[in-house]
Amino acid sequence: MINKIVPTLDAAIDGIEDGATVLVGGFGEIGTPNLLLGALLRRGTRNLTIVTNNAGIGDAGIAALLREGAVRKIVCSYPRSAGSIWFEEVYARGELELELVPQGTLSERIRAGGAGVGGFYVRTGVGTALAEGKETREIDGQTYLLEQPIHADVAFIRAHSADRWGNLVYHASARNFGPVMAPAGRLTIAEVARVVPLGDLNPEHIVTPGIFVDRVWSENHD
Repeated sequence: MINKIVPTLDAAIDGIEDGATVLVGGFGEIGTPNLLLGALLRRGTRNLTIVTNNAGIGDAGIAALLREGAVRKIVCSYPRSAGSIWFEEVYARGELELELVPQGTLSERIRAGGAGVGGFYVRTGVGTALAEGKETREIDGQTYLLEQPIHADVAFIRAHSADRWGNLVYHASARNFGPVMAPAGRLTIAEVARVVPLGDLNPEHIVTPGIFVDRVWSENHD
């Protein structure tokens, strides 16, 4: 019997080692798996590379990991936003490496990592500092940059509902990066608001099939 539900947050993050590359879903605080991130912080995991849209807000989630010096590098589109106090402080001290990636390119690099695509060409960033060190190619008279896929050890995503097979349904804009991150993690862990009986999820509403999810933790359990 397939059952991907784990009983505790500690069980959800079991096996994540120092130095891991972690995909973290969310757009601002919408759809961010802060409870999984908090468990990682309590466990004391260090030297992390975080791939995400924003570099943390306030004192929870990614921001807390930054505050405690658990993050070595962050790959994101919006490192500075309202409430991103810990990114700014840690980065100013020279304690954090930043790789800035345009949002659409970030999403496609993650998707490429999950789909097994070896790389792709985009025009975004041509002629800017973001193009430094990247291969270029002329296509139909236009210059394009070669972007590399992002491969990750772990993907943390948040969804609204799941069943024991790991099928996921999202709520509104909380869907954001979850669907592209789930296939891109060697280990994918979903934090969900509720678990429903098998068969209760409308197949037309399932966005992330359970084949891409390894563990599910529900806040109703812990």
